[in-house]
Amino acid sequence: MPESVTLEVNGARVIVPRGTSVAAAILAHGSNTFRQSVSGAPRGPLCGMGICFECRLTIDGRRHARSCQIFCEDGMSVQTDG
Repeated sequence: MPESVTLEVNGARVIVPRGTSVAAAILAHGSNTFRQSVSGAPRGPLCGMGICFECRLTIDGRRHARSCQIFCEDGMSVQTDG
């Protein structure tokens, strides 16, 4: 069994295998709205490789972090805007 890490997403405890991106962890736990556009439309990952910027979240207090480019770590705090 792969080693796992525990993070907090919008206050909920999420456990995923080590090496999982933050975007994949959020999608695997049933959320597909990561943020809202300026018009209020729900937005989520599109490209999965850091080009589209649609997966931006607040991770450990850092706003606009591209969640598809960041691996989950123990104790990480993630906030979606969606």
